[in-house]
Amino acid sequence: MNHSTVTEFIIVGLSRNSEVQKVLFVLFFCIYLVAFLGNLLIVIAIIYNTTLHTPMYVLLLVLAIVDIICTTSIVPKMLWMMLTSKRTISYGGCMAQLFFFTWSLGAEMVLFTTMAYDRYVAICFPLRYSTIMNPYMCVALLSIVMAIAVTNSWVHTGLILKLTFCGPNNIDHFFCEIPPLLALSCSPVRVNEVMVYVADITLAIGDFTLTGISYGFIIAAILRIRTTEGKKKAFSTCSSHLIVVSLYYSPVIYTYIRPASSYTFDKDKVVAVLYTLVTPTLNPIVYSFRNKEMQAGIRKVFASLKH
Repeated sequence: MNHSTVTEFIIVGLSRNSEVQKVLFVLFFCIYLVAFLGNLLIVIAIIYNTTLHTPMYVLLLVLAIVDIICTTSIVPKMLWMMLTSKRTISYGGCMAQLFFFTWSLGAEMVLFTTMAYDRYVAICFPLRYSTIMNPYMCVALLSIVMAIAVTNSWVHTGLILKLTFCGPNNIDHFFCEIPPLLALSCSPVRVNEVMVYVADITLAIGDFTLTGISYGFIIAAILRIRTTEGKKKAFSTCSSHLIVVSLYYSPVIYTYIRPASSYTFDKDKVVAVLYTLVTPTLNPIVYSFRNKEMQAGIRKVFASLKH
C-alpha cells in the first residue's frame, strides 16, 4: 500500500468542550503569566545585582531560563489553539516543540541534582564551600548539565524523526510529546521505547536518587544544629525543595517508564500539566521569592525601574 507522509498534526488538547476550553484558557494563561514573569524577574534580579553572582544564584538563574523555555515551547501554542480553534501544527513545528521540551526536561532534572549538591556542600562543608564551588567548578557543572540535556534531546528527537507517520495524525495531548507520537507511528517504535526507558532510569530515577541522598546528608547536618529556630528554618527550606522535586520527578517517571501500548492519554494529560506548568510556576516561589537575599535583589530592580 502507498502511504502518504504526514505533513502536519492535529492537537486534540485537554478538552473538546468549548465552555471548558474557555475556563482552561483563562486558567493556563494566568499560570503561564505567573511562571514567565516570575522566572524572568529572577533572571533580571540575578543579572542586575552583583551580590547575587554566586554559584547558588547562578544555578537559580539557569533554572529560571530553562523554565521559561519549557513553558514557552508549549503554552503559547496551546493558548492560540484554544483561542482560535485551529488545532494544527506542522511536522517541523512539532519536532521543534519536542526538541525544546525534551531539552528543558533533561536540563531541569540534572539542575535539581546540581542544586542539591550545591546546598549539600554549603551546609555540610561551609568553611570549604568557596573552595569547592569555585567558578571553574560552577562552569564545569553547568557544562555537564547542558551536555546531558542536549544529548538527551538530540537522541529522542532524532529517533522520532526516523519514524514514519502515515495517519491518523491526531495527537491526543496538548503538545507534541514522545508517548503520543509513538502511539501514532506506523513503523516499529521498540528502539524509541528502550531509549525512553533508559533515559527515565538514568536521568529521572538516577537524578532523583542523587538529589535524595544529598538532602539526606543535609538533613543529618541540620539535626546537629543546636538552636530550634535554625532547625525549623533549615527544615522548612529543605521540605519545600523536596516537595517541588517530588512533584517534578514523580509524573516524569510515571509518564516515561511505560511502553506506548499502556498510555492512557486522558490521565496522562493531567499528569503532564504537573511537570510542564505547575513546577515551573512553583520554582520561583520555592527557590527564590522566600529567600531574603533574592527579595532584596528584586526590590533593587523595582527601585531602579521606579527611579
